[in-house]
Amino acid sequence: MTDHDRIPDGFTLARITDLFDNDSIPAGLLRAHRVADGIWGRLVVHDGQVRFVFEDRPDDPIAVGAGDAVVIPPARPHHVELDGPARFAVEFYRPDTAGDGGGDGVESTGLA
Repeated sequence: MTDHDRIPDGFTLARITDLFDNDSIPAGLLRAHRVADGIWGRLVVHDGQVRFVFEDRPDDPIAVGAGDAVVIPPARPHHVELDGPARFAVEFYRPDTAGDGGGDGVESTGLA
């Protein structure tokens, strides 16, 4: 597995979306959007390939294949493009807090 950058130290997995595919991908992921301030994201491709595009670098899409991931910094606009069949999920990381028990990733029914 390769990562494009890494989640910085001091962040804990807060939740993971359900797996999205070509039929279940929320329309909002296909147009410019961003992760909330202070929260990091990580798009993980399980099957197929997606193109990940940062809006400030539209001519430099990142091809993310099965087993690969791309890190999404807070508040940086981006979108996803599908070339063919693909399945992926998005992980969200929040800052560690004192006394936090660590990364108890919680499944979600989608983006909130």
